[in-house]
Amino acid sequence: MAELTAPLFKSDGTSAGEISLDPEVFGIEPNLDVLHQVVTAQLAAARAGTHSTKTRGEVRGGGRKPWRQKGLGRARHGSIRAPQWTGGGVAHGPKPRDYAQRTPKKMKRLALRSALSARASEQAVMVVEEFDWAAPKTKQAATLLGAIGATGKTLVVISQIDSVAGRSFRNLAHARVVEPGHLTAYDVLWSDNVVFTSHTVGAAGRSSSYEVSDSDFVKDEGAA
Repeated sequence: MAELTAPLFKSDGTSAGEISLDPEVFGIEPNLDVLHQVVTAQLAAARAGTHSTKTRGEVRGGGRKPWRQKGLGRARHGSIRAPQWTGGGVAHGPKPRDYAQRTPKKMKRLALRSALSARASEQAVMVVEEFDWAAPKTKQAATLLGAIGATGKTLVVISQIDSVAGRSFRNLAHARVVEPGHLTAYDVLWSDNVVFTSHTVGAAGRSSSYEVSDSDFVKDEGAA
């Protein structure tokens, strides 16, 4: 089996050769069923669940019977706040709830490795040696992505020590920065390219106690 590699670049975008990738993380056969289940659970966890409607017992008014039961030739009613009345309560309407689904950690890791392997098979995984930038500059980050061919939506996986690089990438509309411990399968599938550093590429797909929250999901402008 041929060695699994990814292109290696310097911080200015020039080529520095290739770097080996872990075949257990970037070279497995993607499990589409697990990937679908985990991403669905992650999207469900991102839902606020704050929707709420009032029942007939919570709507203001309707304390008396609108007219007598018999003798008028009209349908009998007990309250003007019944669901069939305008301004009445909602029958079986939504109430606040938690949409989170329990997903085993092994499934999360398998889904992440499946997503990374899919991107690696498309030659969409790139590695930068290190970000030795002195000051955060968005133009410098955009120039780097253009030089390495990372067009479209790009996920940049950096560590906490690369704070300068993080501030350089965060103003790019098509880029998103994430730490390796916070990396999810949804992040990888959202992106067209995944850019690691030589320090974070080895930490991808490893065990993590991180729990997904709604801040982990990219919401495209205009999305419903």
